[in-house]
Amino acid sequence: MDAAFTEEQDEIRRTLRELLRKRCGPDEVKAAVRTPEGHDAGLWRQLARQLGLPGLALPTAYGGVGCGPTELALACEETGRVVLPSPLIATAVLAAPLILALGSARQRAELLPALAAGELTATLAVPGGRLATALALTGPNDGDWAGGGRAGGIQARSPQPPPSPGGGAGWRLYGEAGQVLDGHTADVLVVAAHTGGFACSRTRLFVVRAQGPDGAAAPGLLRTRQTAMDETRPQARIELRDVAAELLGEGAGEAGREPGGEGAGVAGALAATGASAAAALAAEAVGAADAALARTVGYVQERTQFGRPIGSFQAVQHRLADLYVAVQAARSAAYYAAWAAGGGRTGEADGPGVGALALAQALEALRAVAAEAVQLHGGIGFTWEHDAHLYFKRAACDELLLGPVHRLRARAAEQAGLFADADGAPRAVRAVAGA
Repeated sequence: MDAAFTEEQDEIRRTLRELLRKRCGPDEVKAAVRTPEGHDAGLWRQLARQLGLPGLALPTAYGGVGCGPTELALACEETGRVVLPSPLIATAVLAAPLILALGSARQRAELLPALAAGELTATLAVPGGRLATALALTGPNDGDWAGGGRAGGIQARSPQPPPSPGGGAGWRLYGEAGQVLDGHTADVLVVAAHTGGFACSRTRLFVVRAQGPDGAAAPGLLRTRQTAMDETRPQARIELRDVAAELLGEGAGEAGREPGGEGAGVAGALAATGASAAAALAAEAVGAADAALARTVGYVQERTQFGRPIGSFQAVQHRLADLYVAVQAARSAAYYAAWAAGGGRTGEADGPGVGALALAQALEALRAVAAEAVQLHGGIGFTWEHDAHLYFKRAACDELLLGPVHRLRARAAEQAGLFADADGAPRAVRAVAGA
């Protein structure tokens, strides 16, 4: 791995940092999350048109920039630094890679250029709040996590008669999904649904257009923004009541198609998306932790007690030094995970569980930094309105959404076969990791 960044990568980071510094201070963030969209729509359009942010990791053939997971992770690190509320994670990290991997030529041509240009936003809807499981980050995603034919999931009814090749329409979806990132505003929903009944049970991905050609909401689709502790990461509950949907891949079944090679199944595409998403989210957490640490260091240099800055006390210096080491270690892990997701040294995904381990380390670092930031800011740090709580809330909610940390590590250990019996067969590691 070459630890040095290219000129282009440094320019992406520098340009984005300068723009966000001007447009996304703490006051602007607090104002943006209280809008109906949950983010600054004008800033999102600027990021899309001037920097091509939503299409950063998409091929140029679909209007993207043609970069990879490393560049997307660097961008996420900068957005995490200012705790930017935006549909970047939902659109560019979760939904777009699945459409690219599994979508038909027509679906890619219709959706990806619009997503890359910021004209549309998208998200991934997984029932039961099991996003981390669907992305194979906390457990295998080959089970019945999409509902398994039981209540609480999303069920798909196949069209009658079956669609012709290239058609793909006519499916109907029933059920609901909670904790859908930016689900209340997304124009395109990639929905994981259970099909086949009990005998032929399997999970497929479907495309749901939130609005019809006339601009009206899709019949039977109800979207409600949920109250979340971290307002910078808006979530919604999606209810599907006989909603028209299109199979992602248009009849390719579970074998969707990937550019330049044989198609992988839905589980494989979700796992590959999970690896790159873990790297991006780890980098975002590192950016937030770095910014929170910098703010805390600045505060302890100014705040005086007993006639001297509190930052001059050895106990405070030791705590900050420990946080600095944790952030730097998490940054290295996030960069390695992004490099590995882009192919690593072999051109293929490098090493099982790399993304999950990096994400676990980054979430732990952010949690520690955010907690210490509140403590070291003293009485003012405990007020809910203080800027330190933007990072504290992000740390708490990200782990609830994507973790917990011990399950991320347990899954990585299981994939790597670290805990195996004498005959080499992997054992369950959940008991070792703790419940």
